[in-house]
Amino acid sequence: MKTIAIRHNAQRLAALACLWLAVSMPARADYLWLQSGDGQVRVYAGELGKPLASWPTLVDARAVSPDGAVVPLQNSANHRAFAPASGSDSRFTATRAGADGVLTHYQARWGRTETQAVNDLELVPTEPNGNTFRLVFKGRPVAASQVNVDTSEGWHRTLTPAKDGTVSFNPAFPGLYVLEVTARVNNGSVTLNGQKYDDVRHTATLSFEVTK
Repeated sequence: MKTIAIRHNAQRLAALACLWLAVSMPARADYLWLQSGDGQVRVYAGELGKPLASWPTLVDARAVSPDGAVVPLQNSANHRAFAPASGSDSRFTATRAGADGVLTHYQARWGRTETQAVNDLELVPTEPNGNTFRLVFKGRPVAASQVNVDTSEGWHRTLTPAKDGTVSFNPAFPGLYVLEVTARVNNGSVTLNGQKYDDVRHTATLSFEVTK
């Protein structure tokens, strides 16, 4: 009976995950990503290698520490910057209300030392500094249809999840790596500033530097 109960619970969680998310990537779109340098973590928008020349119009933009505290931001023309988290990975979130009726929640993470998610949607390494990642939405694993990888060297790859829902790859050369995934929330109608959005998406990135 215990085996049946466990199997039933796993099936129920899988069904709930399908209701929550329809993870898809119909086309490449702009995202936010983090990169570290000169004692700061910088936030850029666009695509790695093609950052936007000016910072986009976003609401509720904030750097978030692992304990949920908001970290002060420094504003520049085409990016934002903040102090890195001490002894842990850094995170940044923001929302864009598009004129096309699409509400996008951006959730960016720098580093792959932690195996727990903080943002609503996050790619999480299965082991510290590992090369296998699991997509987590609000604390629960979900399956992505694909995960895009961009590098500072111009290399791009699309990862297809394994049967257990994880994605893996081997960073073969030094440089900045950005993993990106977009998820559309089923029945995710949201009203923001008096306007209703029926198309609600989450775009998550995980970036890290490989030195060898």
